[in-house]
Amino acid sequence: MTTTGDHAANIIYVMGPSGAGKDTLLAYARAHVDPTRIIFAHRYITRSADAGAENHVALSETEFAARQSAGLFALSWESHGFRYAIGVEIDLWLDRGVVVVVSGARAAWQAAMQRYRDAIGVVISAPGDVRAARLAQRGREDEAAIRARLAREIPMHAAGGKVYHVDNSGPLAVAGEILVGLLRDTVNTFVAPGPWQ
Repeated sequence: MTTTGDHAANIIYVMGPSGAGKDTLLAYARAHVDPTRIIFAHRYITRSADAGAENHVALSETEFAARQSAGLFALSWESHGFRYAIGVEIDLWLDRGVVVVVSGARAAWQAAMQRYRDAIGVVISAPGDVRAARLAQRGREDEAAIRARLAREIPMHAAGGKVYHVDNSGPLAVAGEILVGLLRDTVNTFVAPGPWQ
C-alpha cells in the first residue's frame, strides 16, 4: 500500500488541547474546501453517538476491541476515559490521491508520523482562559473536571515532523481561513487534477 511505512502520504493530522476549538475549526474548513480533493476522516469512539460536538461512529468497548484485533484501525489512542480510532479506510482514500484530514490526539502524533511518513501536523491552540470558558460553555463537565483537562498538557515543541500552529483565540473566520489555506496548499502540493478519473 502506498500510504504506510516508508511511503509518502498526503495526510493532515489536526490536534490540540481541550477547549482550543479544534472541532469548530474542522467544521469551518470542511464547509470551505473542495470535497473531491479533501476528505475529513470520521472517528470511531467508545462514546454515545449523541455525546460531544462531532459526528462520530459510536462503538461499544467490545466492538472497538474486536475491530482493533481485526486490524481495522490505522491509528488508535485513549483519552479522558474513551477510546478513539481512525479506520484503515483512509489508506484507500490516500491511494486515490486525495488529501485526508484526521482529527487526532497529541499523544498519538508520533504513531501517525511512523505510519504516514509525510504527515503534516496542525496544532490548534488558544490561551488557558479562553479554553476554560469554552469548556464551561459546552456544559459537559464540572469545574474540577475542566481544571483536570486544562492541566493535561502535552508539549509539542519536541514532537518532530512538520507541524504548523494555528492560534484560535480570536474570531473563527481568522483561524478558519488559515486552516483552509493550509489544506488548499497541501492539495496543490500533493494532488494531481482529477484523482478519481
